Amino acid sequence: MTRRTSPSPIAKSASRTLALRLALGLGALSLALPLQANGATDPRKPQANPFALSRSLSGNYLAALSATSQRDAAAASVYFKEVLRRDPRNLELLERTFLAALTSGDMQDAFSYADQLLKRDKANGLAHLALGIKAMKANQFGQARNELSKSGNNRQRDLTAVLLNAWTLVGSNEPKRALETLDRLKDERFAGFRDYHSALIADVAKIAPEAERRMKSAYESEKNTLRVVDAYGRFLSRRGKNAEARSVYEAFDPNLSRHPLVTAALDELTAGKTLAAPIKTAVQGAAEVLYGLGSTGSGQGDELAAMIYLQMSLFLDPENPLAIISLAGLYENIKQGEAAIALYRSMPETSPLRANADVQIGLVLDSLGKSDEAIKHLTAISTARPQDIDALNALGNIQRARKEFAEAVTTYSKIIASSPSNDRALWPVYYFRAISYERQKIWPKAEADFLKALELYPNQPLVLNYLGYSWADQGVNLDDAFRMLQKAVELRPNDGYIVDSLGWAHYRFGRYEEATKDIEKAVQLKPADPTINDHLGDIYWKTDRKLEAQFQWNHARDLGPEPEDLPKILEKIERGLSEDKKETAAPASMPAETPAKNGGL
Repeated sequence: MTRRTSPSPIAKSASRTLALRLALGLGALSLALPLQANGATDPRKPQANPFALSRSLSGNYLAALSATSQRDAAAASVYFKEVLRRDPRNLELLERTFLAALTSGDMQDAFSYADQLLKRDKANGLAHLALGIKAMKANQFGQARNELSKSGNNRQRDLTAVLLNAWTLVGSNEPKRALETLDRLKDERFAGFRDYHSALIADVAKIAPEAERRMKSAYESEKNTLRVVDAYGRFLSRRGKNAEARSVYEAFDPNLSRHPLVTAALDELTAGKTLAAPIKTAVQGAAEVLYGLGSTGSGQGDELAAMIYLQMSLFLDPENPLAIISLAGLYENIKQGEAAIALYRSMPETSPLRANADVQIGLVLDSLGKSDEAIKHLTAISTARPQDIDALNALGNIQRARKEFAEAVTTYSKIIASSPSNDRALWPVYYFRAISYERQKIWPKAEADFLKALELYPNQPLVLNYLGYSWADQGVNLDDAFRMLQKAVELRPNDGYIVDSLGWAHYRFGRYEEATKDIEKAVQLKPADPTINDHLGDIYWKTDRKLEAQFQWNHARDLGPEPEDLPKILEKIERGLSEDKKETAAPASMPAETPAKNGGL
């Protein structure tokens, strides 16, 4: 019987996980962002299919509302714009159209609507913020300050205005006033943003002693934040302290192992190069403010605010790689895959994140149901860059999901062959290769890989679950299987698949009371899983609850089991369990048989 497994941290939402891993910048800083609403989509690039406008005002309005509910800002912007054209005096409609343009990245239209809004509502803070960003892009820093002074009406929005205002002062060649402005931010919730941007400002203004003091202070309080670590490492390098810079990056690396920006910086330091400053102009500094606020909002689930900030950031600095990754990840999260792909394709070729953006495109293609295209795309990357572990891992996971298990084994084997044998990060690769072997019924190789995964990551619950379940289902190594499953449940007590596995081990031991308790709990945790419902039917039959057993088997059938499991379920529905079938479980008191070839645990 096929083992249904809990999605691993690497298999579950693989594309989103990679995007978040790459996008981390000021994610460690806590901030409640002000704009509350549902998210929308990105149209930095024109959509493949033009939107069909209705001939009626009501038709376009309903289409706009529908697009908004589906979080598709590109469509919403088009439809609201058409409705507004025919009903230009409607203030609420103007506000909706402005917001849709802003979240979709249609900045020129957004600025036009902001102008119109302020003629009718001078207190609209978001419109002032948008026009302040427009002025900054044009290096009109005085005008930007004027707009930003009207954009804040609560503490969170004041933070945005204060940070941006400080950078306008840098643009106006008043860095000391900029630092004084930030120093007045006393709220400790905002300390991370204050310290980081004051350090950047002192650095851009070449106030060397102040920059060194503030950079070090920001780093000491935010050692787990990539953007702060990178800024400090680059600052040290430009001060001729490459050895110290290297230690800063190496200390951070375990947090986001082999992050491309960290790897690229270390490579440059190894080559004796001096790292460039992350921020060189006031406009880039403002873009960094908006990126930081946007990435924080994304992490807190405030998608609309995050999109607005990230779109503004990219307007100011279109090639900011982390802003691109962060916004694209948001689009993936709200199921706007085509928009995400457009963003990933906009990644600069010179960016260390370009290779990862290419891999991400393949993952998004797969999520859109374009698996053939995704495999072709990732295969081409793997051919061109055979050492690209992320590309191989993505390719292997897609092949495995498509049940192309032999191909998946080949792909995972390439990763293993090109990596250190004792690299703990390889445990999921061995785990996935083991599953691929098991699904091909090549059990000795599967078993060896499961054991290797446990060697690299002892007590990993997913591996304990799969191996323990497999042994229990085969009726071998039952004592070890039972101990593994108990440990897995202890580690993940609310995982229905793992609880089911423990129940199945009880069943194989003939402990029907314990099996019933565990698998009934598993059904509560995962009521729509056909395998768990099938197991409960088997247990009910064994405990002479035959009517309930028939119900569970019928339910399992209707839930869409694996093709290889369906005939067995149908046979049980028709005939029940064979009463003369011999149990293969060994008595609990019998010593566990662990073949020497497995090397034990």
